[in-house]
Amino acid sequence: MLPSLRDLLDSARVVALPLNTRFRGVDVRESLLIEGPKGWGEFSPFTEYGDEESAAWLRAAIEFAWDDVPPPLRTSIRVNATVPAVPADRVETVLARYDGCRTAKVKVAERGQTLADDIARVREVRTLLGPEGRVRIDVNGGWNVDEAERAIHALAEFDLEYVEQPCATVDELAEIRRRTAYLGIPIAADESVRKADDPVAVARAGAADLLVIKAQPLGGIRRARAIIAEAGLPVVVSSALDTSVGISMGAHLAATIPELDHDCGLATVSLFAEDVTDAPLRPSAGAVAVQRVVPSPTLLARTEASAERRSWWLERLRRCYARLAAQG
Repeated sequence: MLPSLRDLLDSARVVALPLNTRFRGVDVRESLLIEGPKGWGEFSPFTEYGDEESAAWLRAAIEFAWDDVPPPLRTSIRVNATVPAVPADRVETVLARYDGCRTAKVKVAERGQTLADDIARVREVRTLLGPEGRVRIDVNGGWNVDEAERAIHALAEFDLEYVEQPCATVDELAEIRRRTAYLGIPIAADESVRKADDPVAVARAGAADLLVIKAQPLGGIRRARAIIAEAGLPVVVSSALDTSVGISMGAHLAATIPELDHDCGLATVSLFAEDVTDAPLRPSAGAVAVQRVVPSPTLLARTEASAERRSWWLERLRRCYARLAAQG
């Protein structure tokens, strides 16, 4: 059963966290945090998302703050560095924020940039990580099939671990997977899981080799685990540019997965200039701990969003709560 709306509103804190580097067009990440009997949860769908999609994020926050989590199988999670679509000469500064990470996910296909920009960035990451490092790229569905084929071929020389969401649709993913099979580079699905009415359709269609799983957008740990079980594919647990509270949820999910062969995308707190806790879940020796996070009253006060933005988020909370209540 849902807690009362009053319980959520009474504990709600809205924060605005500046980023070290612009990411997904965002310079400041806003988030609403709630406290329940089990600890803190995070509700932070991106501002452009509609209420129907955002309601799943609220369900995840409530579940994590009010319910017990499954028993963990490990106490830490190996994580990847995340390299935004920065010029190649800034890559070293970005990677320096990720202590001990052997894997880097590189953003490509940024609007206004070229394939040459992507090649330069990926080449620099490969040079800095060395031949033993793992390099994956994230396209966010930014290429059509022909563009994807050309780009993957051009980037294959950097020994890619996988290509994440090269195209937008399941049919396109299946086609690019077929066209590039000879290269031996796996295709991962992200948006085709978390933004789909049927998150397992991409697996059924044979359109991906692995899935990127994010607890918040999928509605919480229980639903994410059900999707993983039904899909039957390897997974990478990732975040949606969360605070350490949201990262904690992702780490608890990852800790329950028996076979976790890929480093997870749970180190994005390193993209923030500030966080909500004195002990942020940044990587140490390439891993983050599986633990609950308690926000610092001082940091909550310092990063508090404006009154106007707080009102916007609380109204969004009310609307999404009404959707969850209607669902029963």
